Amino acid sequence: METIQIKAFGTEAAEASLAPLRIDRRKPTAHDVEIEILYCGVCHSDLHTARGEWGNTIYPCVPGHEIVGKIVKIGDQVKNLRVGDTVGVGCIVDSCHECDYCKEGLEQYCEPGMTWTYNSPDEHLNTHTLGGYAERIVVDERYVLRIPENLDLAAVAPLLCAGITTYSPLQHWKVGPGKKVGVVGIGGLGHMAIKIAKAMGATVIAFTTSEGKFVEAARLGADKVVLSTDEAQMAAYQGKLHFILDAVSAEHDINAYLGLLRVDGSLALVRAPAELLPVSAFSLIPGRKSFAGSMIGGIAETQEMLDFCGQHNIVSDIEIIDIQQINEAYERLLKGDVKYRFVINMASLKK
Repeated sequence: METIQIKAFGTEAAEASLAPLRIDRRKPTAHDVEIEILYCGVCHSDLHTARGEWGNTIYPCVPGHEIVGKIVKIGDQVKNLRVGDTVGVGCIVDSCHECDYCKEGLEQYCEPGMTWTYNSPDEHLNTHTLGGYAERIVVDERYVLRIPENLDLAAVAPLLCAGITTYSPLQHWKVGPGKKVGVVGIGGLGHMAIKIAKAMGATVIAFTTSEGKFVEAARLGADKVVLSTDEAQMAAYQGKLHFILDAVSAEHDINAYLGLLRVDGSLALVRAPAELLPVSAFSLIPGRKSFAGSMIGGIAETQEMLDFCGQHNIVSDIEIIDIQQINEAYERLLKGDVKYRFVINMASLKK
């Protein structure tokens, strides 16, 4: 297969810093689009993968799965996209198309396994996929998303991971008017959950361990903010919530939050703490409660999320950086020193 060589930023080893690389992309085939990347969001997954912390990294690694750009070339059989269109690419760039989940629009649960935007087998080039910290990317049109024209492009980028990661469970558990929804953790995911749940019409209660985040949570749209270390404040919501979205990656007492659910209430994890989270049977049985997990959405649901955010003028709170600042940004990410997502201006790759 013919390839083009482009500039990128990535790492050759777990212990190495990210640095300039030259990588190959395939030339667009019949159903492909080639996208000039304008912005790429920075996700915790990028850091963990680049540093080999999940044990499955293929090097060289070029992270990035929150991609916004403009189409510069299309294959001769592309039907619904045009050169010049502003588009996005999220976490998925391929799947089997044949399993029950793919046919249901749940490509994220593809039985043979979806193809991640980076660090997955690349059947086109017989190597592995390389992500959005790059000049361009070539993607099958079926995995390309339209960006609402009214939204700031840089601030849209994190919607392609953080946005859909929070929208999908809120939608699945039918969050809306008349529902009381808890959001645990006010960070890159939690801040999006507050905005989206509020736009869905729910009453939103934010839970934090920091009194310093009370004003922030209210600014983001929370109706109430609870200090989770205060037993009296927690007790006030015992048995009151219909749904809780848990966006905390650190060890925490999951039973304390399960106790806040009403009968038939559900708590869904969207982050993955390294430690086990012990759950008491009696946190679930007496109230017919559910403890669940959720990841990203499929392509159709991700487009639905983008359209919803366009209708409600929802974007992520971001700090724009140059690609040359990525190693510093990773260190700040570990400290929680960003409100709330880094986004790379990919024009800086030309410096």
